[in-house]
Amino acid sequence: MRTVSTRPEISTLAELRASGHRMRSLREEIRENLLAALAAGVDPWPGLHGFDTTVIPQLERALIAGHDVVLLGERGQGKTRLLRTLSGLLDEWTPVIAGSELNEHPYGPITAESITRAATEGDRLPVAWRHRSERYVEKLSTPDTSVADLIGDVDPMRVAEGRRLGDPETIHYGLVPRANRGIVALNELPDLAERIQVALLNVMEERDIQVRGYVLRLPLDVLVVASANPEDYTNRGRIITPLKDRFGAEIRTHYPLELADEIAVIRQEAHLTAEVPDVLLEILARFTRALRSSSAVNQSSGVSARFAIAGAETIAAAARHRATVRGGGDGDGGDDAVARLVDIEAAVDVLGGKIEFESGEEGREDEILEHLLRTATAQAVREHFAGLDMGPLVDAFDGHRTITTGERVTAEEFLAELPELEDPGLYDEIASRVGVNGTSSAGHRAGAIELALEGLFLARELSKESGDGQTVYG
Repeated sequence: MRTVSTRPEISTLAELRASGHRMRSLREEIRENLLAALAAGVDPWPGLHGFDTTVIPQLERALIAGHDVVLLGERGQGKTRLLRTLSGLLDEWTPVIAGSELNEHPYGPITAESITRAATEGDRLPVAWRHRSERYVEKLSTPDTSVADLIGDVDPMRVAEGRRLGDPETIHYGLVPRANRGIVALNELPDLAERIQVALLNVMEERDIQVRGYVLRLPLDVLVVASANPEDYTNRGRIITPLKDRFGAEIRTHYPLELADEIAVIRQEAHLTAEVPDVLLEILARFTRALRSSSAVNQSSGVSARFAIAGAETIAAAARHRATVRGGGDGDGGDDAVARLVDIEAAVDVLGGKIEFESGEEGREDEILEHLLRTATAQAVREHFAGLDMGPLVDAFDGHRTITTGERVTAEEFLAELPELEDPGLYDEIASRVGVNGTSSAGHRAGAIELALEGLFLARELSKESGDGQTVYG
C-alpha cells in the first residue's frame, strides 16, 4: 500500500503562482509521469502478473498517445485491477478551486460560476487539494443506468428556488463531469443501454455535454477507460459502432500464460486463514489452466482467476477447520493448520458451480472435475518427484498394510501411521522435493508424503479408496 504524503499548505491562487506550479492537461500529466517512471526503472503497474510483454506495452503506448482505452477480455483476467492502477500515474496532489463542483484548476476555470469567482477574487481565489485516489471514479455499467447518472439532469429543486430553466446553475452534474481532470472507468461497458452509450459520444469526442437540449461548452478533461467482454463488444453485440469508434485503443487481456504467473496471482490475491504450501497452489493453478483448455468447459464464459483464488481460500479454511476441531492450531497440540492434498478435494466440491460446462456435458460435471484434478496432481508429482525411486515405499505396503488420511486426520496421526522403511531417508527426500526441510512442521511433512502417495496411486502402484471424508491407501 502506497503511503500518502502531507497535503500541500498552499491555499490561495497567489501562493500557487508563487510556487511555480505548472498547469498540465490530464493526458499530459499521465504521459509525463509514465515516461518519468519508465526512465527511472520504476514499475508503474504493481501487483500485475503475466502482462509484462503483452498487455502492458500496448497500454503504455495508448496512454502516451493520449487515447481513451477499452480492455477486452473474459471474466477474471484482471481488467478492473489494471484500470485501478492508472490512478498511480496521476500527480499525488493536484490543486482545485475550493468549492468547485467540477474540480476546476485555479488557472483554468470552466464553469460560469468559477469564472466569475476567479475574476472577482483574483489572487485571493481559495485553492484546495485533491489526492490522486479521489480522481479515479468507477462505475459498473448496468441496464438501469440513466443519462442523469452519467451526464446530468435539470435539478427541479434549483428551478423551484427561482432560477431560469436555461440557467446552467439549474443542472445537477452526473458522474462524468464531476470526474473532470480525472479518470472515469466504466466496467462492462456493453451493458449500458444504447441511449446511454449515445450520451457518451460528445463527452469522448467534442468533450462537451448535453443536458435536456442545453449544450454546455465545458471543456471537460477526462480520460475514459472501460472494460468489456469481447463477445458483447461488437456491432452484433450490445455496443453501438460510433462509441466503439471513439476509443483510441482496444487492448485484449488474457489469463496468465505462465504457470508461475498463475501461482503468483493466487498467492497475492487470496486471503488465507491457514498456511497453504506452494505445491498445493501449483496443483490448483494447473487445475485451473486445465479447465481453461478443456473442451467440456464453456470457454466463451472463461474460467476466472477468482476460481483459483476462492479455491486457495477454501483449502486454507479446511485446514483451519481441522486444526480447530481436532484440538489445536498452529502446532499447539493438534494439527498445525497447514493445508494438505486431501483439502483440495473439499475445495472442488464447492467450486464446481463457478464453472460453466458445455450443454452436452450435463450430468458429467463431477467426473470432469475429478479427471482434470487428477491430471493436475499427476503433473505436479512428475515435476517434483521425477527420478526419485519410490520402490521402498511401495514395497512397505505388503498387501495388508494401509494408511488413512482425510479431512479429520491430523498430520501427527498420519505420520505415526507411516510404515517403517529400510531407507528412512526416503521420507526426508520426498519432503525436500517440495521444499520441506527438517525444521518444517508436521503439517508440511505430512502434506509432502501424502502427495507422494497420491502420485503412486495415479501411477497405479497403490490402491486408493475414498469415502466419508477419509482416504485409504494400500
